[in-house]
Amino acid sequence: NLLPEYREPEQKAREQRSDLETFIMRQRFEANPGLQVTPIEKIILPTRSRDELPAILIGLQWTWTHPTLKEELFALLEARVMANKKATGRPGMDLWQILVLGVVRLGLDADWDRMEDMANHHTLLRQMLGLPAMPWGEGAKTFNHQTLRDNVALLDEDLLREINARVAAAGREVFAKKVGAPVPALEIKVDTYVLETDVHFPTDLNLLWDAGRKCVDLIEKYRDQLGYELPGWRKAKDWRRRLKALERITSKTVYGGGANKDKRVRQAVKEYLDAGRQLSEKVAASLLSLCDQRALEAHWDGLAYFQGMLDKHLDLVERRLLKEETIPAAEKVFSLFEPHTEWIQKGKQRPNVELGHRLLVATDQNGLVQDYDVPVGAVDVDQSVPVADRLLGRYGSGSVASLSFDKGFTRAGDRELLSLYVPTVVMPKRGKKNAQETECESQKKFVALRKQHSAVESDINALEHHGLNRCLDLGLEGYRRYVGYGVLAFNLHVIGRRLVELGQVGSEPKRAAA
Repeated sequence: NLLPEYREPEQKAREQRSDLETFIMRQRFEANPGLQVTPIEKIILPTRSRDELPAILIGLQWTWTHPTLKEELFALLEARVMANKKATGRPGMDLWQILVLGVVRLGLDADWDRMEDMANHHTLLRQMLGLPAMPWGEGAKTFNHQTLRDNVALLDEDLLREINARVAAAGREVFAKKVGAPVPALEIKVDTYVLETDVHFPTDLNLLWDAGRKCVDLIEKYRDQLGYELPGWRKAKDWRRRLKALERITSKTVYGGGANKDKRVRQAVKEYLDAGRQLSEKVAASLLSLCDQRALEAHWDGLAYFQGMLDKHLDLVERRLLKEETIPAAEKVFSLFEPHTEWIQKGKQRPNVELGHRLLVATDQNGLVQDYDVPVGAVDVDQSVPVADRLLGRYGSGSVASLSFDKGFTRAGDRELLSLYVPTVVMPKRGKKNAQETECESQKKFVALRKQHSAVESDINALEHHGLNRCLDLGLEGYRRYVGYGVLAFNLHVIGRRLVELGQVGSEPKRAAA
């Protein structure tokens, strides 16, 4: 009830606030989506489909309708994604859309081309994104390839870890026997497997070729597309063909057989190294030219990196094949494009070598991933105490009923320490056991939990089908983000399937008989 002289300024202030809200850079979800958009809680999802997508969308719908989880996730997303950002500007992709697209991509093990098609044309997915089911018509919202990549990458490893922790904790309620009943203590199974990076099998010969051809590729790009003056590269394509031919000849000679092999190997390696050194000298001259032209720092650094890798592998090839030295592991690089890649041998017969990182997974009795980690450079035996510490710190004392590991985690001191906080610790001893150890590992509960431990292998196999078989994102940061999205997609898929079993999709919650 404002006086007339105050009504007009107040109306203007309201309009200004409304305009600010209209042009805010990013929002949780479209507040006024229009008549063509189905509310997420009312989307009818198929319950008889055996495809992964409906179960994942059911899990996402459960997240949206959960009394507390939705608000917690949006609070986390706003605090991280929108921190230190301007309040105005072009509207970005909604936070809910970012989360949905990242989850669906890993849940379906899809590439970005498929995701672009699905985000623009898949009816159920567009409804879950809060968009009209059909992308046709004036002003219809569609996404392009680069928009999807850039926005999904906004969620980092730490944020996804917090989201996963909250989803896994809330998901335990879905598996309770009765509504409102206390959830049972966790029975955790821990194991690791190798999530591979997207690299080819490395040899010092093909890594030398990788470095050389990337130098030529970048020089052609800087000269032809970006307009830098780089003389002396009229025969750039010939350099690439020549280096590749020498790499093939040298590899065939080194890894093949035949008479006078040592002599033929030395001759082929010398010719390969001579061509590589000539190329390195030309690239070094081009680096000086780029410096004189004040090229962009990123362009100069990119070429300098591959020129450095070229010199490094020229040295390694010469030392190994001509000087017959043994190269220390610390000096080896297993990929020029993913230099964080590790060479891992877990004692398996096939494959005997894996390229990537260990991914630690801790699943509970319901198949939910309650904890995960990427211990770069670490081994299994050092991981038992950290995973227990994270779980007990999250859920509190007495929340973990049992912890089971395989023999790769076994360490007597760690087993004794964990036994102080966890009632049952299954950590079989490696090697010969004395009478007391044999009696301890023969107890009925120990044997039962050890047999149940194999269920984690099934969970790992399911994770591999949710994209966590080979990481397609670049860099260690992208690798960790990829893992976070994959674990979240897996947990939502498990929750979605459980909701279908209970008949809680598209209707009031019902509980199956206990």
